[in-house]
Amino acid sequence: MLFEDLANSGAAPALERMLRFAAARQRLLVHNIANIDTPDYRPMDVSPKAFQDALAKAVHQRRQATGGEFGDLRMGADEEAVFNADASTDLHPRTPSSGVLYHDRNNRDLERMMQSLAENNLTHRVAADLLRRHNELLRSAISQRV
Repeated sequence: MLFEDLANSGAAPALERMLRFAAARQRLLVHNIANIDTPDYRPMDVSPKAFQDALAKAVHQRRQATGGEFGDLRMGADEEAVFNADASTDLHPRTPSSGVLYHDRNNRDLERMMQSLAENNLTHRVAADLLRRHNELLRSAISQRV
């Protein structure tokens, strides 16, 4: 019970959800880049803003339910992402409307794809670094080292 309470306290659950979302989106973005020359391929993406809004709502609900920053972080489903009880994330991407429709009927924009990939990579890296630091602080506190 103590370890579960420690794992579900503070920003750790939100950072874990952010890591899982960024990892799932990274797979999606890499798939788009890999198929850039595939005829009739339409690049797919999900909205990071919608995920951020859902995460903020879940954090707010947790604060209201527990009076602080402890307890489970329950995220529902939106039209693009399903947040499962085991903290996994299933994406249901939409086709972006931007980009140029080429003669092979492929809707692509390499610069925008690379920008999305870089932004998503930075999101993943920041969340991973913050979660690592949080876990190191917990480890130090448990081992009674300062």
